[in-house]
Amino acid sequence: MATNIGMMDSAYFVGRSEILAWINSTLHLNLSKVEEACSGAVQCQLMDAAHPGIVPMHKVNFDAKSEYEMIQNYKVLQDVFNKLKITRHIEVSKLVKGRPLDNLEFMQWMKRYCDSVNGGVLYSYNPLERREACKGGKEASKKGAQSQSSSKGTTAAPKTQSSHNARRNDASSVNTANQQVKASKPPPSVGPAYDEQITELKLSVDSLEKERDFYFAKLRDIEILCQSPEIEHLPVVEAIKKILYATDDDATVVAEAQAMVSHHLKEAEPLSPIAEVSEEKTSSEAQKRKVIVNVDFDAAGITTLSPRQRISDTSDVHCSGSALMTY
Repeated sequence: MATNIGMMDSAYFVGRSEILAWINSTLHLNLSKVEEACSGAVQCQLMDAAHPGIVPMHKVNFDAKSEYEMIQNYKVLQDVFNKLKITRHIEVSKLVKGRPLDNLEFMQWMKRYCDSVNGGVLYSYNPLERREACKGGKEASKKGAQSQSSSKGTTAAPKTQSSHNARRNDASSVNTANQQVKASKPPPSVGPAYDEQITELKLSVDSLEKERDFYFAKLRDIEILCQSPEIEHLPVVEAIKKILYATDDDATVVAEAQAMVSHHLKEAEPLSPIAEVSEEKTSSEAQKRKVIVNVDFDAAGITTLSPRQRISDTSDVHCSGSALMTY
């Protein structure tokens, strides 16, 4: 059984439509988006389908709306993982927020795991009966049944109408149908041209799929890097996450991300305490230099005085009654 699956495994390249079709067919539900399974109830029943009876379905809440109720479902799922010794980490804080990329990745892993159990074959599993014990399970079953019945009715109506029309016009349309078939048959020389076109289309589809997988892997690497605890709170990283998790093709998302970065740069413009301390040091050093220059200048001035000026200075001191003058 596949419990540890690498990011480059083919399981992570399964599309949303295939995942939704697998969930709806397995559990008889009617999900239109992968993120509708963010409550954790769908994951619990998928594990119950792969390992019948291992999930206490009476603890599962299909009507979970708040994050607290969703976390209770993920606790049940974690207990099942512990029983089966599955080491897959469940990022509950991201899944309950309904992020499309996180929920798609987890559902891709779920499909890969369920397919590895008994080859993905479910033996006599009744999802409707098992869901009756859950809170909100009956309502989910009713929605799934209504969607399936409506789809069957819409497909059955055109079939019956077309059969009636065919019976009415059966006798009159035999000759015209034969003529149309003869006219629609391409000449034998057109066959190789069609084969070449089909081959070219297949090659272009393969190259596009490889390019898609390549850029998806790059985006996933960027997301993992942005989730690092050391940098996940940086404004630049928050701006990148805003672009990655944008659900709509809105041009304002990039502008908002740029505004987040520019706002942070404007807040960081004032001088830091280190710069202020350095400025104080430079100013104090400049003052010291001025004092030293003044002292040197005074000493140089005294040495340049003439003997007469020095005598006049000493007489001034004597007249002033200085105690330094002795006779």
